[in-house]
Amino acid sequence: MLESKRKAIIFLSLSFLLAVTAGILFLGKVKDLNSGLGGRTKVYVAATDIASRTPIEPGQVMTIELPTRFVEESKSYVTDVSKLVNKVSVVPMSKGDLIIENVLKEVSNVQNENNRLVAIFENEKVHFDEAVGEQDRVDIIVSHKFNDQPKTEVFMKDVLVSRLPEGKDFTGVAVEVSEEDAPKLIHMQNYAESIRILKANVGKEDQKQVEEPAAPKAETKQAEEAAKQSAPAAPPAQQEVKPAPAQETPAQQPAQPAKTN
Repeated sequence: MLESKRKAIIFLSLSFLLAVTAGILFLGKVKDLNSGLGGRTKVYVAATDIASRTPIEPGQVMTIELPTRFVEESKSYVTDVSKLVNKVSVVPMSKGDLIIENVLKEVSNVQNENNRLVAIFENEKVHFDEAVGEQDRVDIIVSHKFNDQPKTEVFMKDVLVSRLPEGKDFTGVAVEVSEEDAPKLIHMQNYAESIRILKANVGKEDQKQVEEPAAPKAETKQAEEAAKQSAPAAPPAQQEVKPAPAQETPAQQPAQPAKTN
């Protein structure tokens, strides 16, 4: 009886030691595997259903952890929340879907749904006279041949600059034009010999509105002077007209006696 107990204790001890050894080996293997994967990185997924072409809101996303190795190999998972600001998804997403940069686009800033954004980049044919910013307005001057005759003309005037490309250096602009003018502008970019982008005067319309109210005063003054010159001279003061002496009528003369024969 004592011998059997001793054997049972020995077997239990050996089993415990083997289990501890197996656990240590397993944890070491998992640690090595995690080291090979490079740890874990937080990525953004859809927390709710997200419709396409609608701005992504903060409450519509959440984070989960994935192996860093997979994130680095993909290079398309969103790991920075700033990449979701002012972005829309071109495809609808369901809850739990991974958000990748390939399906994200900038929110359209066009003021009219019938307008289009056309990018104009500076190159050997396109020249900007000065750097422009968002919400500035520009005039587009083109030089091309018309009936084999060189011609330079104002192609578009007072065009709104809707967006600037990302980056510190100025490389071009995105202008907002009507749906009908977009093909014309693209055609000029492809075939015009030279395109000059001129920054329009800022506040020109406001200056006109300030100057215009003063005009009526000058016109009123001129009108008053003209009225004075054209008015007829005042008639001279009327002299007192004395009544002519009344001539005596025959009835008023004294009657003479009739002569007798």
